[in-house]
Amino acid sequence: MIVLNGGSSSGKGSIARCLQAVLPEPWLAFSVDDFVDALPAAMQASDDGIDFGPNGEVNVGPAFKQLDAAWSAGIAAMARAGANVIIDDVFLGGAGSQQRWIDAFGNLDVLWVGVRCAADVAAEREAARGDRTVGMAALQADIVHEGVRYDVEVDTTHAESIDCAHTIAGKLA
Repeated sequence: MIVLNGGSSSGKGSIARCLQAVLPEPWLAFSVDDFVDALPAAMQASDDGIDFGPNGEVNVGPAFKQLDAAWSAGIAAMARAGANVIIDDVFLGGAGSQQRWIDAFGNLDVLWVGVRCAADVAAEREAARGDRTVGMAALQADIVHEGVRYDVEVDTTHAESIDCAHTIAGKLA
C-alpha cells in the first residue's frame, strides 16, 4: 500500500499515475475523488453527506462517514487479496484521518507519503483545473499534514511528478 496525503491540487493524482508507470508491478490507484464521485447525488451538498463551502471548506456528515469507513475497508480488502494499491487522499482531520486508514489496514505494509505544495502554487493549479471549489487548495495545503507521520515527503511546488514518483519508489526497495 502507498498512501499519498496532500491538499487539493497538490499533485497527488499525477504522482499516482507516475508511480503506476515507474513501478515494476501493476498498482491500482484510487482517490478520494473516486469515492466522492461514487456517492449518490443526494449526498452531495447535503448535511448528511458532503458539502463544499463557498471558501473551500469541506464538511462531511454521518452518512458520508459511514460510507467512507466501508470504502476504506474495501480498499484494505483488495490489498489483503494481493493487489498493490495507491491511495490518493486528503486528510482533512490530520492525524485522525491517518488513524482511520491505520485501523482499516491492520497489519498491511503501508508507505505513508506526504505530498506538499505551497498554498499559492496549489491555488494556481486549482484555478487552472476549473473543477474545484475556489479556496480549497490554499485552505488544505497545510492542515492536512497536521500530526500526520510519514515515511517520505515530496514537495511538488518545484518538483515534477515523475521525480516525486521516483523518490517514492526508491523507498519501496
